[in-house]
Amino acid sequence: MPNLLDIRRRIKSVKNTQQITKAMKMVSAAKLRRAQDRVVMARPFANKMGDVLGELANRTDQDFHHPLLDLRGDQRYLLVLITADKGLCGAFNTNLTKAAQAFIRDNPDKNVEIMAIGRKGRDFFRNRHATITSEFLGLTGKGRVEFSEALEVAQAIIKEHTEDEEIDKVFILYNEFKSVLSQRVVLEQLLPVSRGKAEEEEKPQQAANLVDYIYEQPPEQMFSTLLPRLIETQIFRALLESVASEQGARMTAMDSASKNASELIDSLTLNMNRIRQAAITNEIIEVVSGAAAL
Repeated sequence: MPNLLDIRRRIKSVKNTQQITKAMKMVSAAKLRRAQDRVVMARPFANKMGDVLGELANRTDQDFHHPLLDLRGDQRYLLVLITADKGLCGAFNTNLTKAAQAFIRDNPDKNVEIMAIGRKGRDFFRNRHATITSEFLGLTGKGRVEFSEALEVAQAIIKEHTEDEEIDKVFILYNEFKSVLSQRVVLEQLLPVSRGKAEEEEKPQQAANLVDYIYEQPPEQMFSTLLPRLIETQIFRALLESVASEQGARMTAMDSASKNASELIDSLTLNMNRIRQAAITNEIIEVVSGAAAL
């Protein structure tokens, strides 16, 4: 049975840990507010830009070709995995790595390469000897992502897909922010950009409401400018979603850790009081027994 000194030391250690978890919760709460605001502002633009460019691509002549639109083979995939640089955020990183492993298992005949954004995903697949083409660390750890950082990632993706012509399809895997308690793992095809389909045969009422566009520039000039910007915007939006999800997950995890620490402190205090009371009782019995013997 542990003595009183050991229990007091453990109670002090748990209280120190509780102070750390409470401080981390407060920091994550402050970062979450800013990250959530940026995500809410970025979503409408990113979604609308994808819809408009997909519809524009569908309206162009099918003979029109662009490196970011053209379908190639179906053998080499690039998976852009966005994880956190740090832990202590619950199942945030675990859910992403499990989804990435499931994606690789579902494509056994494909050569899947990984672009790791975040230290946790990089370390996980490096230990499993996966093919990591490039890595970007420190983008989400500071709690704020700049567009210039997303631009660097997007340029690396476009280079591997177009200039090197080694990658047939590019997928992105990240956590989408829903609420402080909920994040959803999202897997999307990034390249080639899908052409929107009107589906006049299946949905004539929607086809009647389609917007007609007038092209002021040739399609080559227009798509050469807009398609890279679409990829940059999608990467930026995914990074913002990941930052908000990470802070929400860490805030929830630290809150649970603080509550568990309080429960542990109460249990240790109760145990300490029982041991102390038992020691006092034994001393009283010894004194009374000694007096009776005299």
